[in-house]
Amino acid sequence: MANITAADVNKLRQQTGSGMMDCKKALVEADGNFEAAIDILRKKGQKVAANRGDRDANEGLVLAKTTNNGKKAVLVVVNCETDFVAQNIDFNKFATTILDAAIEKNPASLDELKTLKFGNETLTIAEKVIEQTGVIGEKIEVSAYEVIEAETTIAYNHPGNKLASIVGFNKIGNKVNEVGKQIAMQVAAMNPLAVDENGVDKSVIEHELAIGREIALQEGKPEAMVDKIAEGKVKKFLKENTLLNQDSITDNKKNIAQILKETENDLAVTGFKRIMLG
Repeated sequence: MANITAADVNKLRQQTGSGMMDCKKALVEADGNFEAAIDILRKKGQKVAANRGDRDANEGLVLAKTTNNGKKAVLVVVNCETDFVAQNIDFNKFATTILDAAIEKNPASLDELKTLKFGNETLTIAEKVIEQTGVIGEKIEVSAYEVIEAETTIAYNHPGNKLASIVGFNKIGNKVNEVGKQIAMQVAAMNPLAVDENGVDKSVIEHELAIGREIALQEGKPEAMVDKIAEGKVKKFLKENTLLNQDSITDNKKNIAQILKETENDLAVTGFKRIMLG
């Protein structure tokens, strides 16, 4: 039987993040073979993952970041079961490593992101998620991956990392970066449905029209006025729920379209993504 030292246990712990006792047990079972011990810990993670597969992983971190040249912004969500785990420094490092992989490798989808290598390790992100499920004892999953590419992209992480947004713009420059930060915060705070009314699905507008008509009829409005009242309610709905028409959270006397025009005449938002836990 191999002589398992404290240094051996600590080395395995550094490699896997598993607890000291779990590392020692794995090394004993593997007779000191590190690769075999890692496999043992991974199998433990698979077992825990299978047992917790039906659990809800509603906590976690929402993280956003731009590439060094500012041409791409990425947003990822890594979930766990409890806020206690989500606020752990090691879990934050784990989620950040996944975000960095997305930035560096530019995967085409969430599924492709999961096939990337986790940092400098031989494990893929999907395999590392299973391993960490065993280490932490909670269901862990990477549930979302969004990308915006544009001339300028801005990423906003709300304090607490439960909410983040990414926004793209058609121009570059210091003024664009400055106003972009305000608009990324706007997206996070006000949760618009689309950039403007043209981006709102027709079914949503029809639904709001139907509700407007029903409310007008319930209020006893004349039949001839019902459609006009409903259209007025839809207009108000679009003002409140489309980014360019929303009043700015930094200056409620102006809407976002006015702020863009004042920054640069032809400055435009090319797209945005927003995710909030809960």
